[in-house]
Amino acid sequence: MSEKAKPSVQSLKSMPADYRFLGSSPLEDSSSASAVSVTIQRNDHLKNGVNGAVGGVDSGNEDSPYSLQSISNGDESSLVDEDPIVPLPESNDRRWSDASVYARKKALQFWVQLPNGNWELGKVLSTSGEESVIELPEGNVLKVISESLVPANPDILDGVDDLMQLSYLNEPSVLYNLEYRYNQDMIYTKAGPVLVAVNPFKEVPLYGDRNIEAYRKRKNQSPHVYAIADTAIREMIRDEVNQSIIISGESGAGKTETAKIAMQYLASLGGGSGIEYEILKTNPILEAFGNAKTLRNDNSSRFGKLIEIHFSETIKISGAKIQTFLLEKSRVVQCAEGERSYHIFYQLCAGASPALREKLNLTSAKEYNYLSQSNCYSIKGVDDAERFQAVQEALDIVHVSKEDQESVFAMLAAVLWLGNISFSVIDNENHAEPEPDESLSTVARLIGCNIDDLKLALSKRNIKIRNETFVQKLTLSQAIVARDALAKSIYACLFDWLVEQINKSLAVGKRRTGRSISILDIYGFESFNKNSFEQFCINYANERLQQHFNRHLFKLEQEEYIKDGIDWTRVDFEDNQNCLRLFEKKPLGLLSLLDEESTFPNGTDVTLANKLKEHLSDNSCFRGGDRGKTFTVSHYAGEVTYETTGFLEKNRDLLHSDSIKLLSSCSRHLPQAFASSMLVHSEKPVVGPLHKAGGADSQRLSVATKFKGQLFELMQRLGKTTPHFIRCIKPNSVQSPGLYEQELVLQQLRCCGVLEVVRISRSGFPTRMSHQKFALRYGFLLLESIAAKDPLSVSVAILHQFNILPEMYQVGYTKLFFRTGQIGVLEDTRNRTLHGILRLQSCFRGHQARSRQREYKRGITFLQSFVRGEKVRKEYTELLRKHRACSAIQSHVKRRIAKRQYKAKVDASVVIQSVIRGELVRRCGGDIKYGGTKRNESGEILVQASVLSELQRRVLRAEAALREKEEENDILKQRLQQYDNRWSEYETKMKSMEDIWQKQMRSLQSSLSIAKRSLDDVEGSPRYSDASVNAGSYASDLYGSGDFRTPGSGDFRTPGRGSVGLSVISRLAEEFGQRAQVFGDDTKFLMEVKSGKVEANLSPERELRRLKQMFETWKKDYGGRLRETKTILSRLGSEETGGRSPSMERVKSKWWGKLRSNRF
Repeated sequence: MSEKAKPSVQSLKSMPADYRFLGSSPLEDSSSASAVSVTIQRNDHLKNGVNGAVGGVDSGNEDSPYSLQSISNGDESSLVDEDPIVPLPESNDRRWSDASVYARKKALQFWVQLPNGNWELGKVLSTSGEESVIELPEGNVLKVISESLVPANPDILDGVDDLMQLSYLNEPSVLYNLEYRYNQDMIYTKAGPVLVAVNPFKEVPLYGDRNIEAYRKRKNQSPHVYAIADTAIREMIRDEVNQSIIISGESGAGKTETAKIAMQYLASLGGGSGIEYEILKTNPILEAFGNAKTLRNDNSSRFGKLIEIHFSETIKISGAKIQTFLLEKSRVVQCAEGERSYHIFYQLCAGASPALREKLNLTSAKEYNYLSQSNCYSIKGVDDAERFQAVQEALDIVHVSKEDQESVFAMLAAVLWLGNISFSVIDNENHAEPEPDESLSTVARLIGCNIDDLKLALSKRNIKIRNETFVQKLTLSQAIVARDALAKSIYACLFDWLVEQINKSLAVGKRRTGRSISILDIYGFESFNKNSFEQFCINYANERLQQHFNRHLFKLEQEEYIKDGIDWTRVDFEDNQNCLRLFEKKPLGLLSLLDEESTFPNGTDVTLANKLKEHLSDNSCFRGGDRGKTFTVSHYAGEVTYETTGFLEKNRDLLHSDSIKLLSSCSRHLPQAFASSMLVHSEKPVVGPLHKAGGADSQRLSVATKFKGQLFELMQRLGKTTPHFIRCIKPNSVQSPGLYEQELVLQQLRCCGVLEVVRISRSGFPTRMSHQKFALRYGFLLLESIAAKDPLSVSVAILHQFNILPEMYQVGYTKLFFRTGQIGVLEDTRNRTLHGILRLQSCFRGHQARSRQREYKRGITFLQSFVRGEKVRKEYTELLRKHRACSAIQSHVKRRIAKRQYKAKVDASVVIQSVIRGELVRRCGGDIKYGGTKRNESGEILVQASVLSELQRRVLRAEAALREKEEENDILKQRLQQYDNRWSEYETKMKSMEDIWQKQMRSLQSSLSIAKRSLDDVEGSPRYSDASVNAGSYASDLYGSGDFRTPGSGDFRTPGRGSVGLSVISRLAEEFGQRAQVFGDDTKFLMEVKSGKVEANLSPERELRRLKQMFETWKKDYGGRLRETKTILSRLGSEETGGRSPSMERVKSKWWGKLRSNRF
């Protein structure tokens, strides 16, 4: 395609429907109802900032943003020639054209298709009849049929980011717009609700944290995967509906990278819990085990996956779940020339550590038959060893233990060594047995089985017919098939086990809320020179996804318009329901017939092809092939011819029961888990006749049936979500940056149905909302009260209040339908209003919070004063207690120090005394005469031996006695210490007893004094002194009738009863004083004896106990006499009741009451 001149305005972000450019003068001939073509000419004199003027355009053309207006400047020349209008027929492909007839006033620009299929932009020089002369940019002139010309858009629309903004929507315009943006590294373009992503095959500066932040804050509105993910998460929050992002495209279009980019954005927005890092780290694992190099793509996903990311109530990622579909197991054992098997095999061979390599007996990738058959071992720019380290790190992050990792690598090595097992023919019937070489022993060691059991599983088969079991030897080809089937099953089970471990890691402990965003990355439509069973299943899946796409964007869209009574012009689109019926019809559909033929023991690839031709020839989407093993299916993206070679074998996916038993007998846990999984799946019966060959083969679900079930489950799950579509485009087949192949891109656009989507979206109402929800969401914006109005009236009132043009919306029976961008005005107003309300609420709440804060501050200050006072008082009490304790400790320490010093002085004195006494003895020794001694001539004293031995014995006894005395001294010291401790306790007790006695004495003394004064006041008689009362005559005065003599008279007379009472009380008081003096003196004496001040031959403790006992006895006796005295005085008082005044009774009762209260 030729390069157009770059316009000054490259992109228009939005273009309202009522937007108008300044155009030329009206057409002189405006009677024609047909639309006319336009061209943009350079005009730097226009003041509206748009570099161009538009020729006459029919004002009735709603698809075009241009209208018929006159030039504002009077000196502008008309852009319209006086030539008559010559209408041009529409393009051959009517579904890609926006205009039916075009007129040429001057040299207009059109797209013309060259013989090689490419489109070129040319100018119409002249038109005669049905032919036009076109000048190409290179200067070449061509004569073409006018019907083949396709109108071109004005230069101002070059590179728009949304195909809906194109004035003329046709194939060459879309191709050119995508190429224009692709050359400027703008790889994302909107096509209505669909995002078109062109693979750049290089790094582009469109990603990273800065771009994520820009899209999160809505600062960047250009098309991007980030924008799709942001829309999904916002709609999930707003509508409380699960979302899905469906990524499709052919192999090499960049689906896997697009899915990773979407996951990166969701992880960035919903991060914080740590689980998002685990989700991102699943990509290296799944790519290593599920991706491979093909002729079309260096990192082709050979399986489909659905990643369901769950969010918590705070819109944080809380968990995830991964579901996989149709792993291409045949790639494990067979690769085409120039392709590779799964990445993990090459990464293991290149990046394993020496210890792991020795443990697994690994060699280079070239030494394994499964890897060497394609003669491709590396990918340009990819370091397999480095990728292996990344896989190990990712396995650690998703909590796969080191032991399980070693088991996984052992299974991979076992698969590689299985491919190296060779067979030898042992008889004339071509029966084969494995060679007992290194490969066989290594496989047996790696999977943990007996080598003889492995040989039997690969060379023989047990067939059970009724109750009998037969052993059948396998031929060479059958043995190779059994070996490859075992290798494929081990790898497929290993892949499923890894996905299960990843799901456990992403789901354990994660609380889900039901809100989720699913990302579907599934294989795109495939059509090769030779298409087999894998392409058959892949294209069937794409037919299902295309129907989901059609139903969401075409069928359901238009059906909803019609159901709600919307004024709508129906848009035709290609429906693939007939093709799906071809696949799924029962019992005569492709899948049913394939399963039926797979159950027949004698079924072959040729019989399958013949059966399909026989039963499906009447379907318009099916055509039998000329060759015996081929058939053709008309898919939505084009016709694909399939070869039935290997269809039945791959659909059966046979693994005999002997191989399952072999895995179950292994000592390693992974083969045992694989066998258990196979047995679980084998218990599900196949619909239709059963294979009678025996074993577990006939009971397993066919691959096609299982895949169909997974696909239906996937469609049901996607049907419950709001889908967001991303269509990935592969710009060239050589994976080179900057190269744009029109034919390849156009084929993919046709497969995706992009232009139909744009047409429906541009002419339709993509935004809709029920009356109730609309009124509930925007009703508070109305200026008048809406309490009594129904939702429909409220909705209409809102639309009128905001002056939304009638052509921008339609009111249905149950919903309101809006054109693109109209709901944004209401959302902006709603957000501003809510923001103002929140600001007002925040101010009021701030005022309330500050008021409460001041109250709390006053209360806290008040409480703090009490708390601090209490704290200071406690600290003072504690300090006082410590001071007293310190004083006590100091007294004890000083006492000990003084005692120690005294003892040292005593010891020193004793030593000095011993020395002095010894010296004195020695001086006086000459005067002592020893009976058993004599002197020699020199005057020396001679001692006899017997005397000397006796002295030695005495010395020994003295030493022994000294030791005993020292031991007794130690014991006495210990006892003295105990006595000191006891004395401290006794001293404390004595002080407390002395205090108690003193209190009791004072109480009794005060009671007696009060009694005496009371009686003196009552009787008015002279008061006798305490000394005049004879304590010895107490009993006679109390009970006898003898005479008493007054102190002033010389004779005896009988005193009055009042004087008798006074005498008794005086005696009691005198006795109390004497006893108090005695007890006090005794206690003081015993305290002095105990302290050592007075020496006495008695035990202070025993005497104190005896003294206490005497005091208790006297106290009891004294209390009894007091009670008797009270009784006698009461009896005497009752006899003299008539002559006694009430005041005396009150005094008496008062005195006895006090006496009773002071009793002890």
